[in-house]
Amino acid sequence: MAEIPKTLEQAIAQAQGATQAAIADGYSLLQIEIVIPELKPMPVAEQFLPALDSYGNQLKVFFPDAGAAALARRDWGSVPFKILDIGSGRVPVEEQVLPEDEAFLFVAPSAVEVGQVEKMYQVVGERPFILLNPRLEDVAIVGIGYAGRQLRSRFLNTIESCYYLRPMDDAAVFRCYPSPWQVWRENKNGEYQLIAEQPKKPVGDEIDLILSSNSSQQTGDSTQAKKSGIFASMQRFLRTLSR
Repeated sequence: MAEIPKTLEQAIAQAQGATQAAIADGYSLLQIEIVIPELKPMPVAEQFLPALDSYGNQLKVFFPDAGAAALARRDWGSVPFKILDIGSGRVPVEEQVLPEDEAFLFVAPSAVEVGQVEKMYQVVGERPFILLNPRLEDVAIVGIGYAGRQLRSRFLNTIESCYYLRPMDDAAVFRCYPSPWQVWRENKNGEYQLIAEQPKKPVGDEIDLILSSNSSQQTGDSTQAKKSGIFASMQRFLRTLSR
């Protein structure tokens, strides 16, 4: 079982291993999320890319727009893979996804590009199609009506979340394939302990219930310490991961 990471480097290394394991097990549509607002997508992508070295020049890395793609080309220098932008429909999918391509990495695609990303996935088939810190589920863009529900049903809900890390207050939601979804909590000594595991991602009230149930097992002094240090502990965890 993977332990919750203590540094960003550890998190990225875990994400690399989780991605490779999921691909080896036959998954192709994968998602990696390190949910820390301070993180910049480009350096995270650069550290993650060695996990895909085996694809060589048959790998394509996509950014949301031409500006981000040009910046990556400048900063990364000579690389064996191709760096492109999603295009949002300006470039035909058939020109972006070629038969000789073997794997695809999308860096921080947003809901603006979700339609083009889905079209590309439909052409890609069973080849690895990896989304790194995507932001595809913006209700203001995707919507909550019929079209939004259909998009979630046929595409968004079929994505396998092989790595997920979300620090929050004095706890964290964590998943590192093939392990189940987990909730970890910081104890009074500043260490994170596993308090719950389940097959599906815990969200909203479910997380609150897990944390409140765990809190009821703590002593009064420990609970008071958690309440008084709730924001401080979150900032410590974020600082540690962002070093």
